[in-house]
Amino acid sequence: MIRILSGLLVLFSITYSSTLKAYTDSFADLVENLSPAVVSIASTTIVTNNNSQNQMPQFPEGSPFDEFFKDYFDNERRNSPSQRPMTGLGSGFIIDKAGIIVTNNHVIEGADEITVIMSDQTEFTAELLGRDPKADLAVLKIEPGQTELTAVQWGDSDLMRVGDWSIAIGNPLGLGGTVTAGIISAISRDLRGSSPYVKFLQTDASINRGNSGGPLFNVEGKVIGINTAIISQTGGSIGLGFAIPSNSAKKIVQQLKDFGRTKRGWLGVQIQPVSKDFAESLGLENEKGAFVSNVNPKGPSKKAGIEDGDVILKFNDIEIVKMTDLPRVVAEADVGSIAKVEIWRKNKKIMIEVELGELPEQTYVNKKPQKKENQTKEKLVKSLGITIKDSTDSVGVIVTKIAADEINIQEGDTILEVNREPVESLNSFIALVEKYEKTGRSSLLLKIKRDEETSWVTIKFISN
Repeated sequence: MIRILSGLLVLFSITYSSTLKAYTDSFADLVENLSPAVVSIASTTIVTNNNSQNQMPQFPEGSPFDEFFKDYFDNERRNSPSQRPMTGLGSGFIIDKAGIIVTNNHVIEGADEITVIMSDQTEFTAELLGRDPKADLAVLKIEPGQTELTAVQWGDSDLMRVGDWSIAIGNPLGLGGTVTAGIISAISRDLRGSSPYVKFLQTDASINRGNSGGPLFNVEGKVIGINTAIISQTGGSIGLGFAIPSNSAKKIVQQLKDFGRTKRGWLGVQIQPVSKDFAESLGLENEKGAFVSNVNPKGPSKKAGIEDGDVILKFNDIEIVKMTDLPRVVAEADVGSIAKVEIWRKNKKIMIEVELGELPEQTYVNKKPQKKENQTKEKLVKSLGITIKDSTDSVGVIVTKIAADEINIQEGDTILEVNREPVESLNSFIALVEKYEKTGRSSLLLKIKRDEETSWVTIKFISN
């Protein structure tokens, strides 16, 4: 038995090595099969005023597409009449032989006409089936007629590891059919200013302007990402390219095909990171989770019993390591499904079931008319370095002076809670401060109101 297993391991090793060597020697056969499914996309926008620069779509930071118009059409903008066409170029790929094509939203956003150019230069006018600006995805449809199309298959982006091969095919700078290769440099990458619903694959395969919307393949020839953005000081590739993972894109693409829009799950909470001070104030062992700063009074969480000050630790058994993990996993959940949410509340874990709603376009902000403050007596709280007075709302205390440096609150803030306990008056605030100071804690967690909106901050004891 041992001898048989040893033989199998040797065989596996030889086969794997041969396969790896074949791919490292050449991707030619793979590219030859895949290239017909990769298309160039020309989007034409009719500009009707003289200030055309203000009419351009806004692209994600570092996008391969964000400087295209400027580089190619500055002269045209200066000398053209008030009504004129402007054309941009990007990439896409066919996922269905019936003519379904995936690309980035920023490639076609604002376009009056979309043209799909095949690898053999055949052109088709495309219909926009749906787009999702939040995820920067769009789905197009062409009528191929008698033309037989080549379609690619989705791969499993969750199986990709740092160091795996990745191959990009696209239309950089109008040079259609361009192939570049590299490795997966990182996974689950957050990009500043990008969608909270996507964590990107990072690749060092060369990505340039015009690659946007094109596919990123694995060595099996399956799409594991949609090339979307780069980070570059020069405008060209420096080996920092980013792709929307296929597992994030597939569900969105299907919904755009079916409904013309994306249906995202919604909890109805505003969240903050769990800092070291937050964790210490709440009795948490680490800084994991998403701190609930506000619960939408009309949202699913309110109905289910989630409260301001709770910390969401898990969502459907998925651990929330960072605050930014929560919006993505909630958005990917089905609208109307029952989600199991594990929270931390008053030093213990609680499981709450929430029936998810559909994410609205605008989130609710509870605005109340500001009341004029009356003059009341003030009290210096030496251990915190602040001076307070009673609120005219009969709830909380107002910060009137700040004596300490590097403090997280401002003059005019209303303190509503201390470590999840309500502040009813000046005296109750002082009593709570003294209570927790005796426990030896280094900081307090405060719920404050500022500019008619609530948030949570920590404040350290000066004496500690």
